[in-house]
Amino acid sequence: MKKQGVSERPDGESDAVTGDVPVQAATEGGTRHEVARLLLEQGPLSAVAVADQLGISTTAVRRHLDVLVADQEAETRQDSRRRRRGRGRPAKLFLLTEQGRARFGHAYDDLAVSAIRFLAEHAGDSAVRAFAERRVAALVGPHREAVTRHSGAESRAEALASALTREGYAASTRQVGTPDESTGAQLCQHHCPVAHVAAEFPQLCEAETEAFAELLGTHVQRLATIARGDAACTTHVPAEPVGSEGRRRHVSLESADNVDADSRTPNGGTTA
Repeated sequence: MKKQGVSERPDGESDAVTGDVPVQAATEGGTRHEVARLLLEQGPLSAVAVADQLGISTTAVRRHLDVLVADQEAETRQDSRRRRRGRGRPAKLFLLTEQGRARFGHAYDDLAVSAIRFLAEHAGDSAVRAFAERRVAALVGPHREAVTRHSGAESRAEALASALTREGYAASTRQVGTPDESTGAQLCQHHCPVAHVAAEFPQLCEAETEAFAELLGTHVQRLATIARGDAACTTHVPAEPVGSEGRRRHVSLESADNVDADSRTPNGGTTA
């Protein structure tokens, strides 16, 4: 009988073995799921960045990423962000496809799409709009007090991101602007449980954007949506009010480095 123990692999990971049968399969799926989750919450990411966060070798991460790509759960793109680099080709970044996002679940299925189609055909677009507004009200309503107790739009955006994460949207914020002057924040939703529904019914995205504006107390600008093929739903939240009517600073998509390029589609599609 073979001795139970641990075998070392060239990639730096270990496989526990019992007899002739490795139990690597018991942990492979878990590790791959964690790789996919990082791509969901923070992608696009390089293999090195994923390895650093998971604390395993880059070789092991590349193996998991190759499987995800082969299964059409992930895809690659070149890092287009301007930054100082050494010699060599730009880093390859990995991000989840819609199929890859599906492993984290969707709130609606084909039955929901059929139901909204029926609503549109028999009650009109206004009914779809009313449904979208009621849905987003139910989504953000329970978190209203936690968000509105903050005084500034940027701090409210951070509170909203935390609330959306609890609702399954894997949301985060990032500051934009220069070190001397912030132009605001970007609210990024790295997962959308209703993306496949919103792709056909953009009223869901429109109602969500309006609800965010009302909750944050400022005009916001939707820069990208998963429903339209972007890597994340990205909403710009301006920093300071300008003018006597308190209107907020509007930052165009052309403002240098203000839009997270990784959340936009290769063809530049950005708005919902």
